Amino acid sequence: MLRAVSILPPDHGQGTPFDLVVLEHDERRLRRKLLRLHGGAEVMVDFPQTITLEHKSALLLDDGRLVEIIAAEELLYEVRGRDTAHLVRLAWHIGNRHTSAQLEENRILIKRDHVLKTMLQGLGATVSNVTEPFYAEHGAYHSHGDSGHALLAR
Repeated sequence: MLRAVSILPPDHGQGTPFDLVVLEHDERRLRRKLLRLHGGAEVMVDFPQTITLEHKSALLLDDGRLVEIIAAEELLYEVRGRDTAHLVRLAWHIGNRHTSAQLEENRILIKRDHVLKTMLQGLGATVSNVTEPFYAEHGAYHSHGDSGHALLAR
């Protein structure tokens, strides 16, 4: 079985991948997992701590080959407010429901959930269906036990 030994950032310039793996947002956040590549091969990822695989990054395998990481298109809602202050209030309500969100200057993306859609529309948001890769914020508590954890930061 193939094993990943490290991660290379996007634009690593270290060669052409022999295969790729397409992963949704939640699947790109991992520590130990067996990944099935597009071509059918399997790769074991087993890192000392949880990592996030970025779109267009690569896994370096124990045999020296590379596997490209591709962010999958997902079914999302695009949330827009009347103005910046309204969008900030909408973001607060989304965060209050512990919902993963991709925060942008003029919109918020969330995974489709009809209950959230109804709530946001009730708050005056414009909510549209979109399909695109999802790059949500991980939040302050995403990495327990290391110096990046919000409760350990000084």
